Amino acid sequence: MSFPIQQIHPSWQPFFEQQYTQPYFKALWQYLESEQKKGVTIYPPKALWFKAFEQPLTQIKVTIIGQDPYINANQAMGLSFSVPRGEKIPPSLVNIYKELASDLNVKNPGHGDLSDWCHQGVFLLNASLTVEAGCAGSHLKKGWQKFTLAAIDYINRHQSNTVFLAWGAFAHKCCAGVDDTKHRVIKTSHPSPLGAYKVMKTAPAFLGSKCFSQVNTHLSQLGLTTINWELTPINNSLDLL
Repeated sequence: MSFPIQQIHPSWQPFFEQQYTQPYFKALWQYLESEQKKGVTIYPPKALWFKAFEQPLTQIKVTIIGQDPYINANQAMGLSFSVPRGEKIPPSLVNIYKELASDLNVKNPGHGDLSDWCHQGVFLLNASLTVEAGCAGSHLKKGWQKFTLAAIDYINRHQSNTVFLAWGAFAHKCCAGVDDTKHRVIKTSHPSPLGAYKVMKTAPAFLGSKCFSQVNTHLSQLGLTTINWELTPINNSLDLL
């Protein structure tokens, strides 16, 4: 199984060169290769495993941390919380759209493809870049979590003025090492139906948090272009809620 290096923006190459020579990454890759040889279905398709890293490191303004790729067919596309057009919008993303509507009067676009955000500097990173079909969390401890924490640390050390949107306790832990003298971490509960209204000890509930306008306020204060969170709508009955 070849390493899909062609997917990665050149600005990430030093990071990947550091990682794929390490024992944990070699073990992860061997595991994925073994699973594929056994016929185990892995999401997303291999060509999308490093989709998020097509984004130039130097253009990242906002990082949104997810956990697992979606575990059902045709949903995972290598970007946290995002699904391809034509797929039903997952519950967490429904709540993300609810908060956008409440916070910034952004309308639900009728689809779940968040690629437009990436083009503006939003890095949509899952903690695990692969998952076995139907088995949530199945690959997280195979090495991906170490990889993702290393990616976050790489942004932390090599960039400045990045806003990290950390939704839920897992994402909070992932951002624990972020230097808050260089970056901003905005914490809320998770947007899932179980977490969206939950007030945490160290963070407000996701719904009502106004986290998206907080991002833009911070970027504006830094003299940076804000994010247009409105996604291009489509008229497709398969996408409508």
